[in-house]
Amino acid sequence: MARLSRVETQAQNRGKVLAAAKAEFTERGFRETKIDRIAERAELTRGAVYSNFPSKRALYFAVLAQVAEQDAEPEHPPTARTAGDALADFARAWVDRIPLASDEQHSPARLDRDLLPEIASDQRTSLPFAQLTNLGAIVLGLCLEHTRHRSRMVQVAELALTTLHGASQLASAAPGFGDPFHLVLACEQLAGLDLDDVWQPAYLQHISPARPVDQPWTPPELTDALRDEPVKPGDDEVVAVLGLHRLSAVEEALRVAPSVTLALVTGNPGELGPLARLAVADLRRCLRAAVPPKHWPRLRIVHDESGAVAAAAGVSAVSDATETAVRIRENRIVARAEGWGACHAAAST
Repeated sequence: MARLSRVETQAQNRGKVLAAAKAEFTERGFRETKIDRIAERAELTRGAVYSNFPSKRALYFAVLAQVAEQDAEPEHPPTARTAGDALADFARAWVDRIPLASDEQHSPARLDRDLLPEIASDQRTSLPFAQLTNLGAIVLGLCLEHTRHRSRMVQVAELALTTLHGASQLASAAPGFGDPFHLVLACEQLAGLDLDDVWQPAYLQHISPARPVDQPWTPPELTDALRDEPVKPGDDEVVAVLGLHRLSAVEEALRVAPSVTLALVTGNPGELGPLARLAVADLRRCLRAAVPPKHWPRLRIVHDESGAVAAAAGVSAVSDATETAVRIRENRIVARAEGWGACHAAAST
């Protein structure tokens, strides 16, 4: 048998660690799981575990992200014709993942039972998660606008996600409480609320224009995490490089530009990278069950944990506060903006 290369060995060990960690987290929960037991189960050293994952929390997020990304396609394509129907189908897909009262405490259905408490325990994870949830509301809201033909439905989407996240928490804390059918019905009714949701941010009037430039655009191979398919930014595109504290700024580009590629970057890719992948994969799963792809926003989401997309856009260093946007035409960067309002400035060029 041919000897494995170093890269192949690392990939194999990473797979072993993830499999062992999934089993331990399922059986014991996040708090009671020990890295030493994961290493023993994977037949590796403690050091080998930490060489792949910087912390137990990073490993937990990575396990949940892997599970979410492997979720199967919905059995039937979405057929919703109204925003209410779409919200109901989105909620049904969400409820399908909520464990039943009859599920044992340490069943695979309860693998994510410690996710939200662990996120809430540390501002370093809660702030990025708030923005990832905000991103989900923007995407869902834009989908609903296609069916309802209203100016903005992001606030309705925010209410739906608030309701669904609360249901997930109660399913862990109070198994059996509430009727899933009523939860779906409640989300469906949210579409009829008039929240006077209008997209008119006053600060955009004071944003400096993007700077004209003329530079080559040579990005690496990209995968759109929202659709789980290869993608190459087109001839008239905004590429927004946003840290995990600035994700809501993408709406500034989506309201103006014909197409947007969002590169998610972070100063802590080992821990926050898997959290971002988990959030986007969960959003994709529910959208696939609720909204036809033709009604999805003209947005591609790329997990740029290596910083390669950021580098192609001329961003030499990234953090969770990064906000840079470039306008791409005919494979050239023709405009650039940095800092607060960069997405709007590049999209308006």
